[in-house]
Amino acid sequence: MTEQHPSPFERGTDGPKVIVVGVDGSDTSMRAAAYAAGLARRQRALLAVVYVQPVMTAGAALGAPVAEATDEIAQEIVAQIREATERSRGVFDMRWEFHTFHGDPYNGLVKAADQLKADAVVVGASEQAGHRIVGSVAVRLVKAGRWPVTVVP
Repeated sequence: MTEQHPSPFERGTDGPKVIVVGVDGSDTSMRAAAYAAGLARRQRALLAVVYVQPVMTAGAALGAPVAEATDEIAQEIVAQIREATERSRGVFDMRWEFHTFHGDPYNGLVKAADQLKADAVVVGASEQAGHRIVGSVAVRLVKAGRWPVTVVP
């Protein structure tokens, strides 16, 4: 009979290494980003901030400047994150990256989480009434069952 030794406890090494957070400029997505940043900092994980740029819609086909508007949203989100990072410099150290994916929010986040090898996904709760019937991005991510999903109100 071989003697078994208990495995040594490794403090702080069992958590996620990559946390993906979906942002779209809404209040709930920015709260999700703040929550995910706290998780990433405490776990010493990489925070991958993901903005899913919508694909061309009927409005864009008719000449509406959708791509320019979504590019502006992405730039605004990056500016907000950089500002928050600068305010916390020296107090909190954390690694983060910003990524833009194209498509609808659900498929874009799935693609991002797969490509970035996410250990966890954080999203803001949907504020749209129709999502109670059809299902929000958060519910669809949970049902996918591929990562732990945290929904921030």
